[in-house]
Amino acid sequence: MAFDLIFQPFDIGRFHLKNRLVFPPAASVTGIVTPVGIAWYERIASGGVGTIIVEGTRLDLFRDSEFAANLAKLADTIHAHDVLAVIQLFQAPQTPGGEAVSVSGTDDARAATTEEVKQIPGEFAHAAKVAFDAGFDGVEPHGAHEFFLNQFFSPLSNTRTDEYGGSLENRMRLGIEVVQAVREVAGSDRLVFYRHTPEQREEGGYTLEDSLEFAKPLDAAGLDVLDVSPSTHNVTPRETIGSPGPHAGLAEAFRDVVACPIMAVGGMNDPAAAQRVLERGKIDLVAICRGLIADAEWPKKVADDRLDEITECIECNEACYGNLFNGQQIACTQWE
Repeated sequence: MAFDLIFQPFDIGRFHLKNRLVFPPAASVTGIVTPVGIAWYERIASGGVGTIIVEGTRLDLFRDSEFAANLAKLADTIHAHDVLAVIQLFQAPQTPGGEAVSVSGTDDARAATTEEVKQIPGEFAHAAKVAFDAGFDGVEPHGAHEFFLNQFFSPLSNTRTDEYGGSLENRMRLGIEVVQAVREVAGSDRLVFYRHTPEQREEGGYTLEDSLEFAKPLDAAGLDVLDVSPSTHNVTPRETIGSPGPHAGLAEAFRDVVACPIMAVGGMNDPAAAQRVLERGKIDLVAICRGLIADAEWPKKVADDRLDEITECIECNEACYGNLFNGQQIACTQWE
């Protein structure tokens, strides 16, 4: 088969993935435990993907007993299609009481105190336990794309003077503590992913070299998968059509510093591009987002050599990003 590596099984710990394809965390604007949300993920799971990472979910929701009880239905729905079920954990910029906080203080939010920051790993661990009890195979702390956890790593947003700010070692501290806390809850029976953006393009931001240094202790803390998700800031979507380009290249740079599997995302809607990335031998898993939104059966059609039947993402951004910005359920203009 022309795309044999895409459909090559892969083992992570005790888990057997049927292929190397991942649907990455992407907002659906459905409410993930509602009937609409569960149907959304069943559509993706039924198309043949090997792993689903459910979209970033706020930590405070895992303290809602009704939400926690309904999570099992979502995990069961994904598992029914022989798909690994992972959920991304998202720290909102607020205290458990709902007060707005920030990393270093802004006009709209005060800086989180050192004690408040120290509580964050425990919140991740609690959410992870709830997810595992509901049947999820793994969790993924969201440390990417300039969201709250990623802001601690960035010198652009982190000007703290305590143990969580200043030096690279201090800016790495929270992410490492989060992985350690989640790993303790996961034990050897569940998986721990971590999503990280490898560099910032803005002047004064962190570099790829900084991220490579960060990856080493993350891996040592017990990481099962490093999800490398480059920012598309200042990159037009069409620059990546048909070629993984710099996105996969940035992910590949981590191969020399971590032992855990690496996942790459970006520019791999074309199965030939995904196959080429895997052929280079530095990436273990490839994530396809908008391609699977456009056609959830992309995996089955590629496996069956029915490429001409794929409903292709045309990168119009109208019903995916457009709906997201308008607070509407994600869709695709290519759907009939």
